[in-house]
Amino acid sequence: MPEKEKHKFKTLRQILDKHGDDAGSLIPILQEAQNAYGYLSQEILDQISRETRIPLSQIYGVVTFYAQFRLHAYGKHVIKVCHGTACHVSGAEDISLTLSEELGIESGETTKDRKFTLETVACLGCCSLAPVVMVDEVVYGRLTPGKAREVISR
Repeated sequence: MPEKEKHKFKTLRQILDKHGDDAGSLIPILQEAQNAYGYLSQEILDQISRETRIPLSQIYGVVTFYAQFRLHAYGKHVIKVCHGTACHVSGAEDISLTLSEELGIESGETTKDRKFTLETVACLGCCSLAPVVMVDEVVYGRLTPGKAREVISR
């Protein structure tokens, strides 16, 4: 492996050394790699596959099955719009459309400046506050399109 590659994957090497090549360690390896690098790039997945001898197709099966894993870089702030039943009937679609227009991205995308990532989620568990948006770890409830604009402008 070229020197530049070794440096780039130094943290990944430490993670792999910690867990060994046991297939049962795949999820902890992926979790720690994502924590270290922010997301699971193709290069990282290829390296994990080579080092653990787990087929790339199997790794992709795990990564795409669990919602916790990301295959692309996220923005500094992650905006989750709840589309559970209570939020849906209380106007979640209008909130999503407003945020999409305001940010210039669709759900599942990140702004070009990498400031925001917009996601649609099934439920945030705050039904009594519907419709709800979570920005990072802060929940905003009883939103209107106008209030949603205010939240992201802050």
